[in-house]
Amino acid sequence: MKYGFILPLSALIALSLIQVLTHFSIIPSGFTTLQVINGQIGDYFYALIFLIILLEAIVFVGFYFPGQFFAVLLVVGSEPDLKGITYLTIAMVLAATLGSVVNFALGRRQMQDNSKSKEITLKNLLLAMVHINSLAFFMVSQGAKGQSWKVVWLAGLLNLPYYLLLIAGTAILSEEIMQLAENTYFIFAALFIWLIVAIVLDIKNKKS
Repeated sequence: MKYGFILPLSALIALSLIQVLTHFSIIPSGFTTLQVINGQIGDYFYALIFLIILLEAIVFVGFYFPGQFFAVLLVVGSEPDLKGITYLTIAMVLAATLGSVVNFALGRRQMQDNSKSKEITLKNLLLAMVHINSLAFFMVSQGAKGQSWKVVWLAGLLNLPYYLLLIAGTAILSEEIMQLAENTYFIFAALFIWLIVAIVLDIKNKKS
């Protein structure tokens, strides 16, 4: 994407449109929709979690599909016990790993050269794992550089404690998380800050 501000700007426009449609009861709120889905999916709950994490894990798709946000709301609504937390962790890790496989394979299709690097930089991998979207781009770049498939499986292994802590923390702090998720002002503020930072970076890149 040539200009970084386009993504946060489109997100702000989309969120504003959703808020207007929700305010006039043209569409139900996101939480109401998730409650309905959660009440109807039954045995397919873990499959749904797997699908939404997988969609966000695939490069570019994840920018327009906030899978982790939806997953957190579904986890809060399901109030999982220890067994549920285990199954949720497995579903999310498998989905994220499959997404890494897809991204790595896409990178391989546009391999920059024939020389394959065997070295895996753990520091760069850990930085990329801050968010599932950054991990997606990291995997594409690793595939394009001819990196070993070991990086994919290493990321999957590191995702185990990450998602376990995410799900356990979500289950414990469910009320606080829902209050934050339902706070439209917080979401608008976060997107606005992202937009400002993106514009500043675009200006710097333009000058350089």
